[in-house]
Amino acid sequence: MAEASRQNSARPNSARPNSARQDNSRTSLAPALEVSGLNVYYGGSHALQGVDLTLQKGVLSVVGRNGMGKTTLCKAIMGLVPSSSGSIRFNGHELRGRDPAEIARLGIGYVPQGRRLWRSLTVDEHLKMVAAGNSGTWSVDRVYSTFPRLAERKNNGGGQLSGGEQQMLAIARALLLNPRLLVMDEPTEGLAPVIVNQVEEMLHRLGEEGSIDVLVIEQNIGVATAVADKVAIMVNGRINREIDSAQLAADRDLQQRLLGVGRHAHDETPLPEGEAAHQSAAERPHVTKVYVSNPTMPTRWSKPVPVRVLENAARTVSPMPSASVGLTPASAELRPLAAPGDSVVLVAGTLDTKGPELRFIRDVIREAGLPVRLVDLSTSGRHSGAEIPANQIAAFHPRGASGVFTSDRGSAVAGMTLAFERWLSRQTGVAGIIAAGGSGGTAMVAPAMRALPIGVPKLIVSTVASGNTSRYVGPSDITMMYSVADVQGLNSITRKVLRNGANALAGMVRGEREHAKSAARAAGAELPAIGLTMFGVTTPCVQQITDALEDEYDCLVFHATGIGGQSMEKLIDSGLISGVIDVTTTEVCDMLVGGVFPASEDRFGAVIRTRMPYVGSCGALDMVNFGSFESVPAQFAGRNLYRHNPEVTLMRTTAEECTAIGRWIGERINRMDAPVRFFLPEGGVSALDRPGQPFHDPQADAALFDAIEATVHETPNRQILRLPHNVNDPEFSAALVAAFREINGARPRRSRNGNRGGTR
Repeated sequence: MAEASRQNSARPNSARPNSARQDNSRTSLAPALEVSGLNVYYGGSHALQGVDLTLQKGVLSVVGRNGMGKTTLCKAIMGLVPSSSGSIRFNGHELRGRDPAEIARLGIGYVPQGRRLWRSLTVDEHLKMVAAGNSGTWSVDRVYSTFPRLAERKNNGGGQLSGGEQQMLAIARALLLNPRLLVMDEPTEGLAPVIVNQVEEMLHRLGEEGSIDVLVIEQNIGVATAVADKVAIMVNGRINREIDSAQLAADRDLQQRLLGVGRHAHDETPLPEGEAAHQSAAERPHVTKVYVSNPTMPTRWSKPVPVRVLENAARTVSPMPSASVGLTPASAELRPLAAPGDSVVLVAGTLDTKGPELRFIRDVIREAGLPVRLVDLSTSGRHSGAEIPANQIAAFHPRGASGVFTSDRGSAVAGMTLAFERWLSRQTGVAGIIAAGGSGGTAMVAPAMRALPIGVPKLIVSTVASGNTSRYVGPSDITMMYSVADVQGLNSITRKVLRNGANALAGMVRGEREHAKSAARAAGAELPAIGLTMFGVTTPCVQQITDALEDEYDCLVFHATGIGGQSMEKLIDSGLISGVIDVTTTEVCDMLVGGVFPASEDRFGAVIRTRMPYVGSCGALDMVNFGSFESVPAQFAGRNLYRHNPEVTLMRTTAEECTAIGRWIGERINRMDAPVRFFLPEGGVSALDRPGQPFHDPQADAALFDAIEATVHETPNRQILRLPHNVNDPEFSAALVAAFREINGARPRRSRNGNRGGTR
């Protein structure tokens, strides 16, 4: 293939991206795939009956019931079954009459239904066998970055993988051929929802990159309509129609009529309204049983098994009505906390052990004039009288309430913690939330509070609030108040502390409401917020950026101390930041090498999830942070160390470490779907990385830049840009600002008196 034979050209030291790879083997007028009048027989059975289908470019989904000929269509394209007549053209080349190997060499990858892996080969052996002799944008390293689970299982055999892992490997195997067209037969069949989402995201990415066209055979309507603009519907060996995916996704009746969705119907025409209504009204729950022909091992002399014995041995598999304790997530009802437009304060905790204390807090908040609800997180199963009882929360566990109300206290508490987080994250109308308890109660409510948006008042009165609270607060804005005495009974101390906590939360809620009213009156006066990351050694760069953008944006600067990056990403997830200039990515160094300011494994995750345009750089990737000089681990004693101040010691990253850092960052950039501009400052990544400065190391910087460029799959939307400047040079910060404006658009300016002016 032309694409596979191309090599990257050397890059000059200028602000331009790598040349995008092009495939010149395809003419601009030829569709990626064109099927005309295709007929396929299995003996006397006419499987494909004059199929006409065109995939011009991008992604096309084909849906239909079982037995409609979808898999036969895939096999015919790949030359695995003979066709009696018709035409199959790929980029203008006729495929009929060619053998499967020749078709694959033309540039068509195939992900068959059932995966078809070798049980005796490991994941790594599968991939290396396909990758041998192939060069192109897809490599084994890129596969491992796209499917991290395969990297973890690289030494496991094909027979040791789960269904989802097998499907990842089958897709990866096809991609390693660097195809121009990818044919996928039921890629999400039998997969867990989380794996289905990963496959869907990958198909989205392939469609947006435009380097591979995809024909997807799929029964999951949600996936089929999400990944393609057009969906072809196959009925009885023919393409019945081609329809906009949005129209099919929104038309439930059409899905039921053509595909049997929901009713598993087999009629191509809908029932009359009266008959359909009668049929729906007549539907009743029924019991489905699985029978075993012989409950005991038969012998030559066995007598027929009586029906009575078969009935007693039958296993009921249909869902049966159950009490509230048996609620499943599907049946869990999300009841509104307040009327539309209103909000309430939540008081959460284990009412079976902290009932008097939590009710005291509720009463104080109620006296302050705020609507309030008690949320019971008890796992004992006892009735508490709370407005939101424990079984209502427990129903949101992935396994339903049975995942919470267990005989083991540890698993019960963990289950309620998860259920409460899932329940609270789905709620609207939360004005604020307060809880009180010891270490167990604090750990139970903190994850749910962290899931709430920044700005929603949240407070915990806790016995552990005077120690290290980072494990509870994380990157959120939870306020923790030390209880002084144990939260066990009401006394002169606990009443004062709990009252102060309740009044503090009430004040926050009232203040937030007043702010919302004034903000509504001054609608349009506030500027959108953007996040910037800074370290002491990148301060000049960030200051120059804020000077340039402060009239257009509310610039929020986060110190890159591990928790700083997490806080910025929390705001991105919450929708409170509308853009990001990630100058200082140094937290990745501490995470990979072992410093004291490490990022989490989810660094860049919020940008990926929200599909936010991203401008970033290599700020301070030349250093790992430690405490005082004496605190540096012994294994780093011979390294290039710099005493930043008596309490902070910096260690220069080596070329080997920079390579690992560059690959890690590059893998995350590959997962970003929105526009990306990532800058490489060839003049140094920090104030200490200049000629004559202690961390100036061109070899290490080159290793970092080369690793990023080698890892990132560049497209017109995703660009790596080199500049011959230090990160703190005015020219470098100006380039970051220009890139930010390019991918985010111009904003109205704010004049010095606070009014809005024209754009710039």
